[in-house]
Amino acid sequence: MNRLADQRCFNHSLREAAARCPDCGRFYCRECITEHEEKVICAVCLRKRVKPTLTRRPWFIGAVRVAGCLFGLLVGWLFFYGCGRALLAVPSSFHEGAVWRGDWLDSR
Repeated sequence: MNRLADQRCFNHSLREAAARCPDCGRFYCRECITEHEEKVICAVCLRKRVKPTLTRRPWFIGAVRVAGCLFGLLVGWLFFYGCGRALLAVPSSFHEGAVWRGDWLDSR
């Protein structure tokens, strides 16, 4: 039986092995192993275990995003349009500076 003290790292032949991967059975140094779910495991086996499953998105997700952007632009346009209409509704006496100069106080 192979003793751990006599083994070398699978990736680094000049380094002593620190642990043996329970999945592949190879020996690795401290830099090549990691702890996952309370087990010491190599990076290759860890990638196999934690490999994300690719799921396809429904076809309408892109359409929903585009519709959301268009709705946001519409709301923004309506907001600024309303602000512009409100500014146009301000009486011309306000624009002539009568309010700013304080002449309206003297007329009392």
